[in-house]
Amino acid sequence: MTDVLIIGGGVIGMLTALELRQAGASVTLVEKDDTARQSSWAGGGILSPLYPWRYDDAITRLARYSQETYPALTAFLHDETGIDPEYEKSGLLILEREALELGVDWAKRWDMPAEEVDGAAVTVLEPELVTAAPQALWMPEIAQVRNPRLARALRRQIERLGVKVRTHTPVTGIRFDGARALGANTPSGTVDADHVVVCTGAWTADLLRELDHKPDIEPVRGQMILFHASAGIIRHISLSQGHYAIPRRDGRVLFGSTLEHTGFDAGTTAEAREELYRLATALFPVLKRVPIERHWAGLRPGSPGGIPYIGRHPQAENLYINAGHFRNGVVLGPASARLLADILLDREPWLDPAPYALTTPRPDEL
Repeated sequence: MTDVLIIGGGVIGMLTALELRQAGASVTLVEKDDTARQSSWAGGGILSPLYPWRYDDAITRLARYSQETYPALTAFLHDETGIDPEYEKSGLLILEREALELGVDWAKRWDMPAEEVDGAAVTVLEPELVTAAPQALWMPEIAQVRNPRLARALRRQIERLGVKVRTHTPVTGIRFDGARALGANTPSGTVDADHVVVCTGAWTADLLRELDHKPDIEPVRGQMILFHASAGIIRHISLSQGHYAIPRRDGRVLFGSTLEHTGFDAGTTAEAREELYRLATALFPVLKRVPIERHWAGLRPGSPGGIPYIGRHPQAENLYINAGHFRNGVVLGPASARLLADILLDREPWLDPAPYALTTPRPDEL
């Protein structure tokens, strides 16, 4: 018997495990594959929603908490595990008029440094960038993490703290006795727990399909490409027409991503690769001179308005959900894990949990 069973070993599940274990709970985490091999691995690791003013305030409140938390969290993980999540304050350039019309006001409201810069300033910031935009929005405090390294550090740290991690252990169903969850069924036997937390991303609705109340979460495929470039060629995160370039510390450049409603098909397509390459090299012609190292896809947990479900399930007193973060799982992760832990442990929540409840209506779209 464990105090808490966490189903799902992505960044959300592991951050939730870290919060609960640090609070003294015994925790078992089960994952159907290896940890963080789905959207946690496939995403870009930008520590901001791409167009933050498009989102409900419920998203911004989570994001701001996490943005303030990440410097200490990544330093702690690096010190404890020896794995550097590569937190980098890269800054974000947004090359769209909408950003100038809405972004500056939004940034003032939320006390985020942001300024309009002209074409000459854009060239100084990003010499290899080619754009017809006469102005851009520059957000110098936006950071990134290298999400696969973050996931590796989280895995090592939660195991160091005594979390039992069981990979390649799919959950075939949650066991109930009336209005109480008893644990989960797996092919290798049952896992009993006092509390059950579902952190299964795009697969959450399917796991809870037998309950009357299910979260409105569906898979949304995103494809990305990785250029094997040299350090310093691209200096900052750039965003244009819904696509972004992210320079890693070693010079590699991620470019993404698509938004595709293809069910649970996580395959890649030649059409997407060609389109991403065309867009990337139009913004940064220098990328024509470097090879594409990799092309992959991941399934994001899409939810109405991108607002995650965080809290108790209304049909079971000890069943919880922390899922549905859409494109923002990494940036919202620390805040979501803290809020879920507050609710489960009956602590005073650091944030009003009502907007994230399963029964709270959500906007149909961003």
